[in-house]
Formats: sequence, structure tokens, C-alpha cells
Amino acid sequence: MEVQVNGAWQAVPDNATVADVLKAVDAPDRGVAVALNGEVVRRGAWPETVVRAGARLEILTAVQGG
Repeated sequence: MEVQVNGAWQAVPDNATVADVLKAVDAPDRGVAVALNGEVVRRGAWPETVVRAGARLEILTAVQGG
């Protein structure tokens, strides 16, 4: 199935979770926040939150600097 990750379409397995999508796009392990269809998903729910075909995920990473 395909989902939209930060505006780009990404193929992921059926019944993929938020955690699976993060692995598929090689997201960092720390300093990451995820919104699924406009709703923030808490980190503890990533392994159990299933992503449906056509879903929109925004993956935000913390940046240090000034």
C-alpha cells in the first residue's frame, strides 16, 4: 500500500504501524514526533497504531542550533 510521508508517497506493507513506517523511511531513533492525518501520535502508541492506505504522515525531527 502507499502512504504519504512528509509530502512524498512511500510504499509500505499492508497493516504497517507508525513504527514500521519510521523504519521504512530510515527516521532517526530520537528527537522525532509523528502526526498521522493531522493528529499527533504519542511515541508509546507507534508500535500499535496501524496506518491505512492513503494516510498522511508528517515526521518532524528536532534540530539544535540558533
